[in-house]
Amino acid sequence: MRIQTLGMGASVLALMWGGAAAAQTAPSTNSDSSGTTVKEVVITAERRTTNLQKTPIAATVLTGSDLIKKGIFTIDQIQFNSPSVTVNNFGQGNDVDIRGIGKGEHNSQTTTGVITYRDGAATFPGYFQEEPYYDIANVEVLRGPQGAFSGQNATGGAVIVTTNNPVIDGGYNGYLLGHYGNYNDVGAQGAVNLPINDTLAARVAFNTDYHDTFYKISGPIKGDQNPVWGSGRISLLWKPTAALTVLWKTDYDYLDNGGYFGDALVLPNGQPNTETHNLYSFGNDFHTYALDQFVRNTLKIDYVDPNSGITFQSITSGQTGRTAWSGDIDGMNSTANPAAGVSIDEAVSETLLSQEFNIISPTKGPLSWVLGADYTSNNYNFPHGHFDIGFPPGGIDEDLQGTNFTHNWAVFGQVSYELPAGLQLQVGARYSEWYTKNVARWYSPELAAAFGGFDYPDVQSTRGSNVTGKIALNWNLDAHNFLYAFVASGAKPGGLTGTLLFSGGGNPAPFGQEYVTDYEIGWKSSWFDNHLRTQIGAYDNLFQDFQVIVPIPDEPTESSELNVPGRTKLYGVEGSAQVAFGDFSLSAGVGLEKSSLATFYSEDPREPTSGTCNPTSGPATTTCINLSGKSQTYAPDVTYDINMQYNFRLAGGDIITPNLSYSHISSQWATLFENRSQDDYLTPRDIVNLSVSWTHNGYVATAYSYNLTDDHYIAAVASPIRLAGAPRQFGVSLMKTF
Repeated sequence: MRIQTLGMGASVLALMWGGAAAAQTAPSTNSDSSGTTVKEVVITAERRTTNLQKTPIAATVLTGSDLIKKGIFTIDQIQFNSPSVTVNNFGQGNDVDIRGIGKGEHNSQTTTGVITYRDGAATFPGYFQEEPYYDIANVEVLRGPQGAFSGQNATGGAVIVTTNNPVIDGGYNGYLLGHYGNYNDVGAQGAVNLPINDTLAARVAFNTDYHDTFYKISGPIKGDQNPVWGSGRISLLWKPTAALTVLWKTDYDYLDNGGYFGDALVLPNGQPNTETHNLYSFGNDFHTYALDQFVRNTLKIDYVDPNSGITFQSITSGQTGRTAWSGDIDGMNSTANPAAGVSIDEAVSETLLSQEFNIISPTKGPLSWVLGADYTSNNYNFPHGHFDIGFPPGGIDEDLQGTNFTHNWAVFGQVSYELPAGLQLQVGARYSEWYTKNVARWYSPELAAAFGGFDYPDVQSTRGSNVTGKIALNWNLDAHNFLYAFVASGAKPGGLTGTLLFSGGGNPAPFGQEYVTDYEIGWKSSWFDNHLRTQIGAYDNLFQDFQVIVPIPDEPTESSELNVPGRTKLYGVEGSAQVAFGDFSLSAGVGLEKSSLATFYSEDPREPTSGTCNPTSGPATTTCINLSGKSQTYAPDVTYDINMQYNFRLAGGDIITPNLSYSHISSQWATLFENRSQDDYLTPRDIVNLSVSWTHNGYVATAYSYNLTDDHYIAAVASPIRLAGAPRQFGVSLMKTF
């Protein structure tokens, strides 16, 4: 349903010696500062805990302390702390792209290319992604197709979020963190471990935040602009025997984002809006709000057979949510342009049910393996009267009601075998089947009443299957050097396009699956007695049947999703390093990439169209554009980040710690047409964060500033409006651990 800094980046890569893993974990510290080394990082991407430095995966791992230290409280900030990652904030929808692969079209039928897991369960694909990070154990950002374990919707990668578990016999301990900053930003988060008996423990965590809006709305309608967030989590851990572990978690989130505000691409006089300072000041002629509410329950059961050491694992999840927003999508003030007034007013509920079973062998001996199966059901419900596009409201409306059903199931596995001379062969595969169906109705109340038409059913379905996986050859050259080479594949399922309400009610043909094949090599190493770790890698991706939304040739006022013929290419290199010498620590990452679309033709729906543009054959004209060689959307050529800190130790055990980080994301294109007059060009993002903390007797007081230089940048474009990234924020926080 529709709803040039390359040289500097290369220098950073050369200085770091390495990169594909980007394991930017916080270096450890101890009383003997001269012996401080880089802390070991582990990941769970392959359904067992492995050392990232010895795993053939490109990833960034951020611990809970990293998140607090770097000011990462939502997924938006991940892009400034991991190479090759961009996050396009569409208000409540956050589309994550890794290496230029993700959710290029923002609607419910285009599935995500970067899947997010929370405590072992896949979450809503593309929506409800602003769920805050609090009481987190770690966040793993996996780059490249994860077709064997994450399966569909992981063509670009995956984000794995693990929250802190209760600790049996762990005592009453936890933390409390509060902050106050500009825009009257006030918030608190915390957690406490609750030991119940020698087999049972609980953990309770919460997060709240309020701040005044970043925007100055001139009216005539402003709405309730100020975001208010509240979240909570209850966890129970039961371990009646050494073999059995049962972990249950329930999350609740109430996330009022205050509105869906955007700056017009075109001013009321019809001229392009090229002034970046207008990003936070504009008119609004329709009531705005943006509210997400959802509950997630996860139940994870692990049983380790005492005789064989085989682990039997079950992960069950039930998630239900409601997203509602109302937006002035022309971004104009109706008093200046009465003919405008295009708006969306919608409320959609979503229910996601999933079940995964795994059988995991022990790692003793030369052979180890994982076998698994999973099932997911994800249903969107559009209630009657709650989804309306107005041209303007009450004039001509396009309404939707009904349900979109999506189901998929899969079986998967991976086998690892140790060969002579430190070599290891890994083979993983996954077979998936998927099905999607619309049972809906598109209608216009005004036109139906006037003409007796414009009320069309949308009952259609499509299904498919795919095989994805990974073959890797790993080489433990010695204790300090690990090399790997692999071929991996990923797939995004196909889907349906909604009924063409203003073109006679036809249903375009379903669009097909998208495939990507990734060829990758990497080298991970440690130096100077593990005071320095480096990672470097290179990848070459080929896409088949790349999914895009383009105008329908015979109906240029309508659009449909289709598959690009030919092969779209994307390739690049990545590097990272972590340093720990005494009280000084540093982490850095860089990504360099290029993309090139296959040959296909389309008309820009924002410009005059002729209706005679065939996607395969064209012909190329001033309106029928050959998009061959264009870049993928939101795929910057260069990304890099660096973070450094130093502990100044004072008498009595106090520590003063300044922390400085800098992140650069080069320019991007918001659409495949690369049309500057329509504001498709997104300028580079340069984000500087600075904090100074004082640690004293279990207290940590911090003065912080995020986006210190107040870089004003466009976070995403949802034609015909552009959405701004967060401006400079500063304040103080106080954390108490107990």
